[in-house]
Amino acid sequence: MTRILGIDPGSRLTGFGVIDVSGRQLSYVTSGCIRTSRGELPQRIAEIVAGISEVLEEYQPDEMAIEKVFMSRNADSALKLGQARGAAISAVVMRDLPVFEYSATQIKKAIVGRGHADKLQVQYMVCSMLALPAAPQEDAADALACGLCHSHTRQTLRQLRSASAITQ
Repeated sequence: MTRILGIDPGSRLTGFGVIDVSGRQLSYVTSGCIRTSRGELPQRIAEIVAGISEVLEEYQPDEMAIEKVFMSRNADSALKLGQARGAAISAVVMRDLPVFEYSATQIKKAIVGRGHADKLQVQYMVCSMLALPAAPQEDAADALACGLCHSHTRQTLRQLRSASAITQ
C-alpha cells in the first residue's frame, strides 16, 4: 500500500488530501484546507509549512503530489502561489519524501477526461472515485484530484515497466 498526499497550493487557502492506494484500490483517508491568517506573506508561508507538517506527522504519507504553478494574468498572484507551493514542497522534502508535480490540465484530464473541466466536474469525479458521501471543499477536492492523478500515473508507469520487461 502507498499513501499519497495531494496538495493544491494557495497563499490564503492550501488544500490537502490523503489517499491510500493498494493495486487498483483507492481509499480516502482525509482532506481539508490550511487557512492562513490575513497577515503578511512570510507569516502565511510559516502557517502553510506548519499545517503541512501537521498533516505529514499525523498521516505519514509515502509520496506527495502537488499542482504546478500556472501563469495567470496577475503576476503578483502567481508569485505568491509559487511561494506557497515552495513552502509545501519544503515541508515535504525536509522529511525525505518524493515530490511529483502535475499541471492543472494533467490533473483534470486524468480525473475528468478533459483538461479544461470545471471545479464542479472535478469534485463530482473525486466523490465518485473515492465513494465519498458528499463533495469536499473545492481546494480539498483539487488536492485529492492531484493525489488521484499521481496514483493513475504510477499505475500506468508500472504497467509500462512490466510490458517492457516482458519484451526484453
